[in-house]
Amino acid sequence: MVKEMKVTEGQLLWEPSQAFKDESQMSKYMAWLEREKGLSFERYQDLWKWSVDHLEDFWVSIWDYFAILSDAPYDQVVSSLEMGPHVEWFKGAEVNFAENILRAVALDKPAIHSLSEIRSQTTMNGDELHSKVRQLATFMRRQGVMKGDAVCSVLPNIPETCIAMLATISIGAIWSSAAPEFGSKTILDRFSQIKPKLIFMCDGYVFGGKAFDKSEVNQQIVDELEGSIKHVVFLPYHQDDVIGPEVKNGACHSWNEALSEIDPGASSFIFERVPNGHPLWVLFSSGTTGLPKAIVHNHVGVLLEFYKLLSLHFNLDEDKAAFFYTTTGWVMFNLQIGMLGTGSAIILYDGNPAYPGPDILWKMASETGATMFGASPTYVQVMEKCGIVPKDSYDLSKLECILLSGSPAMPESFAWFYENVKENLWLTSQSGGTELASAFVGSNPLEPVYAGEIQGAMLGMAVESWDDNLQACMEREGELVCLKPFPSMPIYFLNDKDGTRYFNAYFADYENVWKHGDFIKINQRGGCYVYGRSDATLNRYGVRIGTAELYRVVEQLQEIADSLVIGLELPNGEFFMPMFLQLEEGIEFDHVLEEKIKRKLREECSPRHVPDNFYLIDEVPYTLTGKKQEIPVRNILLGRKEIQSLRRDTMRNPHAIDYFIKFAQTENWGDVKLHSK
Repeated sequence: MVKEMKVTEGQLLWEPSQAFKDESQMSKYMAWLEREKGLSFERYQDLWKWSVDHLEDFWVSIWDYFAILSDAPYDQVVSSLEMGPHVEWFKGAEVNFAENILRAVALDKPAIHSLSEIRSQTTMNGDELHSKVRQLATFMRRQGVMKGDAVCSVLPNIPETCIAMLATISIGAIWSSAAPEFGSKTILDRFSQIKPKLIFMCDGYVFGGKAFDKSEVNQQIVDELEGSIKHVVFLPYHQDDVIGPEVKNGACHSWNEALSEIDPGASSFIFERVPNGHPLWVLFSSGTTGLPKAIVHNHVGVLLEFYKLLSLHFNLDEDKAAFFYTTTGWVMFNLQIGMLGTGSAIILYDGNPAYPGPDILWKMASETGATMFGASPTYVQVMEKCGIVPKDSYDLSKLECILLSGSPAMPESFAWFYENVKENLWLTSQSGGTELASAFVGSNPLEPVYAGEIQGAMLGMAVESWDDNLQACMEREGELVCLKPFPSMPIYFLNDKDGTRYFNAYFADYENVWKHGDFIKINQRGGCYVYGRSDATLNRYGVRIGTAELYRVVEQLQEIADSLVIGLELPNGEFFMPMFLQLEEGIEFDHVLEEKIKRKLREECSPRHVPDNFYLIDEVPYTLTGKKQEIPVRNILLGRKEIQSLRRDTMRNPHAIDYFIKFAQTENWGDVKLHSK
């Protein structure tokens, strides 16, 4: 395999046709603003500026444009325009997220396409989805699950999990989900904070052709949650005739039993509409140390954000079918369910994205008529290594959008899709997170695509890049900050009574400003480049360097499979920057290769980008959501106490971290000369 520099950062790769722009949901919204509100905007940047300068008017327009179903009119749009925790949106309104999402799901059209390693491809129509949600919700009500009760799930990315989520939310209960591949400690770290009344479980999961039985883990979880749990709904997934865990003070019900309720019908079923302070779900930060942050969102905030994001920015509607590779332990699963609210069908895949063959997801996309294909940028590395060229094997004529999320996307990742998938392709990268269940910067169907560049700030997001003097900067890297509140901000964290943990997470550094923790550059046209987490940023010789800058150069070399770079502030005031290299099979690291890497970094970045030393590793450690574990490795090498609380269940390849633990124990980080060449 040969990797070559095919594009330069910022190179124009695609422009939307006039027809594409005219037919986009963004253009339809802009036409509605002109018709109904007398507001006319020539360019997207003008629309964005209005949306942040007139924040209340903008979010009222989203409420009106998407005709939010509510029991009562709102009394106030927003309690404060000053950024900070606990800002309230649309107080007085009473809405239900599931009701608003499901009303867009047509009865006679496909709603969910699904495929897994152990299930053949199936399609569920809208009428079946509606009916099963009502049946399950009715069962839950009969078991005493009420508004405000917590319901948790340890199910894979399959239609049953979608049904369980929508049924839970429809009755005003609070949803939270973990993936079956999580270990018992990781699940209990989450669910012990929630104290669920009911939990959905399965017998295990399959990944890469290998089955993993979770019977013992299930029983351990149920036993540990004995004080709260009353019901388990158990789904046999990869085994037949298997029974669920014993519930000491309650009952274990089969999935079929729960779905045996008589459907009350659309006219009789009542969605529980709730006020703006009522929790919708609990999401968890993906940190690798300490107890995870339990992030709580509400119905109305996420609903408004999803309509804006998924319809206007992702351009989804009733004629689309959207896929994103995710597990149920990541916020992208929740976002995937939200896509139903645009009228779009969704496409689910459960299992290894390269099993039984590396092109399985492209085969699925072809057969389901996917219009959007979403994955992490690391997926491109798998495709490149396997020599996959989807356009040569599959009909991707309906595909119009590639959605990249999870980690910074390099220009070469963009180029791969245009060369191997389709030339006429809207390719977009996003940056946001679990905290907002959305993105600060991302896609826009009205703008061109430039290599490695995120198209711009999202509507309603007052995003800037700040330098070390807390001043907005252009064309230079800085901290990603948001200056004004947005509806999908967390309403609180669980077990954070005085709000200290919430405040410290985003507001402790800058007064009345949300500091997100990403390192970003914004150019004059509004395009954005994210260079990784700012707390992993390399501050070398007084110059801040994003780790993604180094990865882009190093990983295009044909000898390099993967890499990890760490910045270490040493006790003697010096700074040491090692790079850990995973070589392609059959490659040896010698002086020639070392000099080649250094030369590329000097020429394409700067002398400051050249690491102090190189070390060979078998594998780069990743989180379950595909992020390189720069900060945990940094903490390990600096001997920080976080090493004692590493949660391996949050890691995709936990064995990879062992190298660094051993390395830290055998190396003297106080002596820089020991490592420098």
